[in-house]
Amino acid sequence: MKQYYKRGIADRYDGWRAKNVDGVYALIPFIMRTRLDSQNFFEDALPLERMEAFIRKHKEEMPELTLMHVFMAAMVRLISQRPYLNRFVVYNKIYARNSITISLAIKRKESGTETVVKPEFEPEDTLRDVVDKVSSVLDDNLSETKKNSADNISALFLKFPAFVTRFLVWVFYKLDSVGWLPKSIHSASPWHTSVFLTNMGSLGINPIYHHLYEFGTCSLFLAIGNKQRIQSVSPEGNPHVRRSIGIKFVTDERICDGQYYATSMKMLRKMLLNPEVLLTPPDEVRIDDGVRNKRLAT
Repeated sequence: MKQYYKRGIADRYDGWRAKNVDGVYALIPFIMRTRLDSQNFFEDALPLERMEAFIRKHKEEMPELTLMHVFMAAMVRLISQRPYLNRFVVYNKIYARNSITISLAIKRKESGTETVVKPEFEPEDTLRDVVDKVSSVLDDNLSETKKNSADNISALFLKFPAFVTRFLVWVFYKLDSVGWLPKSIHSASPWHTSVFLTNMGSLGINPIYHHLYEFGTCSLFLAIGNKQRIQSVSPEGNPHVRRSIGIKFVTDERICDGQYYATSMKMLRKMLLNPEVLLTPPDEVRIDDGVRNKRLAT
């Protein structure tokens, strides 16, 4: 992702320190010191007709296109327009992330073993870009013969006795708190990400409220559920059955206020119900104004 600002002494390599925030929000991370202490929960049910019609319409030009791609493209677009959602809190400080990544767990074809991938996106990416990038990452990771960096680091840790692993994880926690976590660990870590996404529909169940992680920098967890039919009432008062899909968010309260979250969720819903807007780049990319006084990168 393009580096809009030069890194300063108070910044991390994965984010700029957001100092221009309201006084209350600058204090909140000292009061609510952990993500588990700061979790908010949101759910919605989205009609499926428009999304499914859109996928059928564009299936020939994008054969790999699925609902998952639409959701991921919508999240990338949402972050490009609502940059506070890409903030994170570490050691009582608020940072504006300088990349857009989405972590998701996948199962390999033959054995069904699980791994985690973390494709990176640009804020200008269209749905076509998202489909291409996700397909490329999946092609590289679905085979049993290929191990990604997350697999390799996990395998390495399992070779140590438990007390050594506990010590190493403690060291990584401390290094991360001051922005010194090795980049190789950061790159492999699915917990250092803009959004963690899970598709519970692939398991045939409704979405769950998945907790945020203390390790890492993830401030948003999105769970997508099973397609279902629900009873509804039309504006005229007539009962009918409509197909829908449920989503549930767990968010870090400390990165933005309730109004910002509410407006963002309404924007996301609008995009998902009109996915044609994801076929073209955004008119502009909004940069977090909490870091507006930083020097522009050349």
